[in-house]
Amino acid sequence: MIDYIIVGNGLAGISFAEIALHHGKSIYVFDNNSQPSSRVAGGLYNPVVLKRFSEVWKAKEQIDFAFPLYHRIQSKLNVVFDFEIPILRKLYSIEEQNNWFQAADKPNLAPFLESQLVTKKYDSITSPYHYGKVNHTGYLNISILIEAYSNYLKALDCFCADQFEYDKIEFLEDGIRYKNINAKHIIFAEGFGLHANPFFNDLPLDGTKGELLLIKAPNLKLDAVIKSSVFILPIGNDTYKVGATYDWSDKTNTPTVAGKQELVDKLDELISCDYEILQHFAGVRPTVKDRRPLVGTHPEYPQLHVLNGLGTRGVMLGPYLANQLFEHIENQIPLEKEINSNRCYKKNRN
Repeated sequence: MIDYIIVGNGLAGISFAEIALHHGKSIYVFDNNSQPSSRVAGGLYNPVVLKRFSEVWKAKEQIDFAFPLYHRIQSKLNVVFDFEIPILRKLYSIEEQNNWFQAADKPNLAPFLESQLVTKKYDSITSPYHYGKVNHTGYLNISILIEAYSNYLKALDCFCADQFEYDKIEFLEDGIRYKNINAKHIIFAEGFGLHANPFFNDLPLDGTKGELLLIKAPNLKLDAVIKSSVFILPIGNDTYKVGATYDWSDKTNTPTVAGKQELVDKLDELISCDYEILQHFAGVRPTVKDRRPLVGTHPEYPQLHVLNGLGTRGVMLGPYLANQLFEHIENQIPLEKEINSNRCYKKNRN
């Protein structure tokens, strides 16, 4: 009998797998690549909500746990997927400048926000009110991470690319049987695919479709991420990711003409140089209406667990939440009430 079957090999699933292996646990991972949101995401990490200049929930705790884990994976697999780069928030008025200064003075935000504005001029961007600089930022090349980790799991003979079949689960006294695998626990880290999961599809997981562009702009010459109505993320060789849209009604992974046009319109407002669109991506982010993740154990089947709802901040949240769930299962440490999926079951029962 193994310790964990993990369904999903995106940020959430990889984080749980790495934590379990690090603690000497045995795992088997299923992923059929049906939910591409991790792969197509911008991969940005940023401890500040730049719309309101406020701190992300548990930002320091997330950073302190996530990046040692990512760097351990980089060393173990001999790959690089974490790229540190500053984020510059374009400011649009004296009032926004003042709001930035006030935020940078707050003790919880001072480690993340530079108190001095960045006055650097970029040829293709007009910025009379300058930029606010955010520290502890960067991006993961999530495609590199997923491919490298999938190959690592295949080499350990604990990865399967088949679709997981929920109706093949048999419940045992001390765990479950799935086809020819006996396991103590199953971790469902399927992203938006949770809607097809009969054990957890009553949870209020919404989906927010996001679309991104990959452009080539030789004259843009950015050395930082520019955040305005869209973000522009330099990834080398004069190429940039531009994103992202938010669509709460379309739950498909298909790029749309409307999404592309929205990104192009906002990009054209921000930059003045020519560019070529190389690719257009789309994916459905696993979001929750109360903006908190879904982490916990099924109320009737203690062998089944959910790790989901990472939304737009999966890079920072994934490892932190995976560790909370692991400690909850292995050491009965209570989950933080903000993330515990029980909050939803209680509402449903009432």
